[in-house]
Amino acid sequence: MGQSSSSCSSSNGHEIYRPIIIGKNSSVVDGDDDLTLSLPDECLGSVFGKLGCHDRNSCSLVCKRWRCVDSKSRNRLVLLARSEMSPCLPSLLSRFNTVSILSLKCSRKLLSIDDDALSRIPIFLPFLKKLKLKGCVHISDDGLHAFSLHRPPFLAKLSFASCGFGAKGLTSLLSNCPSLQDLTLKRLRKLDATSSTPASSLWVGALNAGGDDGGNDHHNNIGAIVAGAAKREKDVHGYCYKSLMLERLCLKDLHNARLFIPLILSASASIKTLIVCRSSGNWDRVLETSIHGKTTSISEIQMDNVQMGDAGLLAISSSCPDLQLLYLSRTTDCTDDGLSAVANSCKKLRKLHVDAWSRFGSRTIGDEGVFSIANKCSQLQELVLMGIPVAIRSLNALASNCPGLERMALCNTDSVQDSEMAFIASKFLALKKLCIKNCPNVSKSGIEAVGRGCPNLVKLKVKRCKGVTQAMVSRLRFQRSSLVVSVDAGSILFDSEGISLLASSVNEDEQGTATAMTNPNSARSAAAAASTVAATHVICSSRGALLLRSKFESALQLGRRRRPIEDNAS
Repeated sequence: MGQSSSSCSSSNGHEIYRPIIIGKNSSVVDGDDDLTLSLPDECLGSVFGKLGCHDRNSCSLVCKRWRCVDSKSRNRLVLLARSEMSPCLPSLLSRFNTVSILSLKCSRKLLSIDDDALSRIPIFLPFLKKLKLKGCVHISDDGLHAFSLHRPPFLAKLSFASCGFGAKGLTSLLSNCPSLQDLTLKRLRKLDATSSTPASSLWVGALNAGGDDGGNDHHNNIGAIVAGAAKREKDVHGYCYKSLMLERLCLKDLHNARLFIPLILSASASIKTLIVCRSSGNWDRVLETSIHGKTTSISEIQMDNVQMGDAGLLAISSSCPDLQLLYLSRTTDCTDDGLSAVANSCKKLRKLHVDAWSRFGSRTIGDEGVFSIANKCSQLQELVLMGIPVAIRSLNALASNCPGLERMALCNTDSVQDSEMAFIASKFLALKKLCIKNCPNVSKSGIEAVGRGCPNLVKLKVKRCKGVTQAMVSRLRFQRSSLVVSVDAGSILFDSEGISLLASSVNEDEQGTATAMTNPNSARSAAAAASTVAATHVICSSRGALLLRSKFESALQLGRRRRPIEDNAS
């Protein structure tokens, strides 16, 4: 079917083409048969919104009306920000002047757009709400400064990753974007290399707090900065960020933690989410200086692979009474004392994730901290414990004091055995999702106990537990008709024939629920799998184990074919 354009007409102020459509078995069909002509522009724009990027770009080439509707209905635009795009960026943005989310991405090995192109974005996108720059290493502080001078009124979210600007540009943005609520900074190497000279200090508050220290004292003057920041808090609020209302701050793969003291200090009254991941520096000192002793509205804190201990947890406990989510992963020096302080003060805690890890085998979070959380945080709904020796005492406290606990994961511990699994099955009545990972002392009897108990359980995930067998899951199909069992195929023990009913060709990451699949060449195995699927959904998530299983099955099939030949020959 081909298309060609005929005369133009006007509809709703837009000039459109009426196409002449040549059907397969007919001659010419009038353009009035185009059903989209009766649709309002808003409805047609909604249809375009359901299409993929390639199909939508193709639709914009059909006629002038479709091009105009596509331009006015686009909300998000993702562009490859290479240097050759700089001259045509103004005309492109003027076409999509209603876009509110703009993402500019470029490889760090290539030339990106320049400062002039970035500075003109607010002119062509007056409704811009979110800006993301990734790999734009050739945008400097001057470009960000020129961008911020337009004072975009609706800009609420900024995300910068692997870019080439540093402290000066960020200072301009924070000072000239009053509606900014969400700031994400990742891998800003120029910011990491910031010296303590006045021209490159991250914020005016940092300079006022620390004084004019020399470059040699860059890493040794944190004490003066901390003392000065506390003394000059009024100056930071009044001069640097009088109108800053950040609600979310995310810092990843950054260094020089002390540079963020003035920012967190000035935004502590409004910030709700603080995420720090793989960022070096003493974060105990940062938290003590910025939030300790003040009542904040922070409800979510995630600290992943950072230097933080009980001092930081004490600062959190004294300043975050509304804390609902606490994520501690590989925090170097946190112990039961710090977690107990959080439990005593943060009574609204709903989600707790603790990955216990310590340097050189030092003291870390254990069962005592979990026991404190269980006794004090009655609103707990989700609990993830990794590497923590959980005991029956803390499990009993959780079952008694946290009636709304619906999701729990116990990982990387030898203390969880069949007795603990049986206790969970009998006491955790509200539990809906349970994950057991890398617990070598859990055998089939513990999993079967969970299958018999936990009346509200809808999903059971078992990974790297070598005691899991085919017979265990076969029994589950008679016990629970709607239970979804997610099994790591690498931990499943094959039966005597080498075929496991648990193996599935569907990866868990690609498809949430899958049915068990077996060798189609075996009618007996297919029938058994069909009966298993009727009762229990089984998911296997190890591709390597599936490949190993396929090789086992191929070898078995070849062996079965050779046996009749050998029997006949004999």
